Amino acid sequence: MTTGQTATFSVSVTGTSPFAYQWRRNGVSVSGANSSTYTTAPTGPADNGSKFDVVVSNSVGSTTSNEATLTVNAAATAPTITTQPLSQSVTAGQPATFSVAASGTTPFTYQWRKNSANISGANSATYSTPATTSADNGSKFDAVVTNSAGSATSNQATLTVNPVQSVTVSVLTYHNDNARTGQNLNETILTTSNVNSSAFGKVGFLSVTGLVDAEPLYVPSLTVNGGTHNVVFVATEHDLVYAFDADTFTQLWQASLLGANETTSDNRGCGQVTPEIGITATPVIDPKAGPHGTVWVIAMSKDSSGNYHQRLHALDITTGAELSGSPVSIQATYPGTGDNSSNGNVVFDPKQYKERPGLLLLNGVVYTGWSSHCDDSPYTAWIIGYNSSTLQQTSVLDVTPNGHMGSLWMAGAGIAADSSNDLYFLVANGTFDTTLDANGFPNHQDYGNAFMKVSTTNNQLAVADYFTMHDTVSESNGDVDLGSGGALVLPDMTDANNQTRHLAVGAGKDSIIYLCDRDSMGKFNSTADNIYQEVTSNGINGGVWSMPAYFNNMLYYGAVGDNLKAFAFSAARIVTPPSSASSASFGYPGTTPSISANGSSNGIVWAIQNGATGVLHAYDATNLAHELYNSNQASNGRDQFSDNKYVTPMIANGKVYVGTPTGVAVFGLLNP
Repeated sequence: MTTGQTATFSVSVTGTSPFAYQWRRNGVSVSGANSSTYTTAPTGPADNGSKFDVVVSNSVGSTTSNEATLTVNAAATAPTITTQPLSQSVTAGQPATFSVAASGTTPFTYQWRKNSANISGANSATYSTPATTSADNGSKFDAVVTNSAGSATSNQATLTVNPVQSVTVSVLTYHNDNARTGQNLNETILTTSNVNSSAFGKVGFLSVTGLVDAEPLYVPSLTVNGGTHNVVFVATEHDLVYAFDADTFTQLWQASLLGANETTSDNRGCGQVTPEIGITATPVIDPKAGPHGTVWVIAMSKDSSGNYHQRLHALDITTGAELSGSPVSIQATYPGTGDNSSNGNVVFDPKQYKERPGLLLLNGVVYTGWSSHCDDSPYTAWIIGYNSSTLQQTSVLDVTPNGHMGSLWMAGAGIAADSSNDLYFLVANGTFDTTLDANGFPNHQDYGNAFMKVSTTNNQLAVADYFTMHDTVSESNGDVDLGSGGALVLPDMTDANNQTRHLAVGAGKDSIIYLCDRDSMGKFNSTADNIYQEVTSNGINGGVWSMPAYFNNMLYYGAVGDNLKAFAFSAARIVTPPSSASSASFGYPGTTPSISANGSSNGIVWAIQNGATGVLHAYDATNLAHELYNSNQASNGRDQFSDNKYVTPMIANGKVYVGTPTGVAVFGLLNP
């Protein structure tokens, strides 16, 4: 009971009446307490812990009851608000979060109110609104905090919702950003209402020479040839880079990256990139670098003597001209005794590699990752950085330097980076040293078939952490490795213990989604996988030769032979089964989705289905079972196009760009 209240004790007896009663406190008789029930005076702190019993007597004798203990609690204190909710200002489509704190006797209950009306389910110390709209502007939010002694109401906080500003988007790197999320959140033209076969379809074609394996890039309002243009950049396997006006489809310039007496490379006996190898990787653009903006491109070629070359080019984005110091030949050595080593160093041989992963520009360094031609040895796993201004080599890392194979392929996905400037990528099958050093790293620095975290401190590449499976060696030997898929850095999430988690996700040929904690990747254990989360059931039903996308707390995966699937996150973990899936399934190589949205609204998932005739699909991002459009719907083949295997759609300013064997198919509103 609470201080100030009375306590009542009672006893029942059997025997020959009449009975006489004497209540006692701590063994001392209480004056006047002579009935079967005894009520104390109002209690105080001194009464806490007192022992009460009663002696019952009759003509035959007496008996004493058990002792009862009195507990006196301090009086409950009504809540007092100590931290008031603060007014918030957000952009339409964003949520707003309000918090309150109170002192007093716990436990508390909370009820948030909007304009003095209770909000269903808003019963914690923090409340986050749904995605805001203009109708929420000026709303008042407060919280009622209650305990056993009373309640207190916070001050009202005002929500200001600002309209979404019209933003002309740039697409300067693979999958839109260095995290490789694939989301364009500034698409104001394409909506879930107007993307349908009546209003939307193929509106143009950018003709080029050579296959378009690289994702097209986009720079708005660029001055070219004395005029202002929205520009699409296209790189091809014929070692050509093009700039097109995105609105008129007029070619603005064309640049060949072949040297004198050179051709593009043959396919090196491998059908992955065929019939020629030129520019395979998605370039990267900085519109503020150089005199007018710079695009960096890796090109492979072959000279008249049969020598193969890999070069990094820096081109002016307004003219296509080579900038000072461009190009530079890719040459590298790294300490090791692995494949193609000499005198204690492995040696980069340009003919054995292609630059398949998209280029990464980070802190003034262009990072390149190198793929093999099929599994044609000798090769190892190289990452090489170049100063973006001087094109001088800054750092080299080989993650299978004392073994063989490895490489970075990732279906063309670019190496990812987080806000701490660490790199993330998946290594293909190759040597992994199962003998570990004292820190849990492979004793010979060989990381075949691993999910890698690499530091770029002082622009120097160094392995910071990694994860690989307990059966990594057998997976590599069976060609069931991670290297076929791309890595994606997720935004910060809060787990069930209110801890902020920094996560990255990837998947490969073993049909498992691996969710890694970037602060502790998990390394290697021979008996069990030490990883934050593995999705092994109710997940994807096929190997991954593609890249996922992320949007609005959802992860989208398109595995081989599987439907495109959307997985929600809850408490910083992937929820299974998937929340929705497309009706279409995607044969080899699956599909790499891209997202267009206006903030968190009008989310559309774009995915390409491989085949002799490719199919562009558009799905409602909130429900993949709701297909908005596909390019086979219109009559007479109006929207059809020839397909390329590993293609990532690019969306900018109301148009969708899809690489093909002979150019870029452009989709948009038919009557804008």
